[in-house]
Amino acid sequence: MKTIPDHVVHYKSSPVFTDSTVPQALQQGHTTAAGVWGRITVLEGSLRYRITAPSVQAEEHILTPERHGVVEPQIEHEVEVIGPVKFQVDFHR
Repeated sequence: MKTIPDHVVHYKSSPVFTDSTVPQALQQGHTTAAGVWGRITVLEGSLRYRITAPSVQAEEHILTPERHGVVEPQIEHEVEVIGPVKFQVDFHR
């Protein structure tokens, strides 16, 4: 998985989502804007993170409190709830 570059800075965070409040839009292919990186931090439980962009090699990761996910700018991705979970997304540019 990629890492967030050192030159970008945090500018906002999503609300804390749970398995019952995660928006449907996050559970299907979507992207961030140009130049925007995301860090998916699982606070409790686990979450399946898929990189689905046809232009890159597909990846799938199980995110946990010990393993965060990195969202690259404009790369299609989605999450799947696989049980009770609490998570948040921090955005950097």
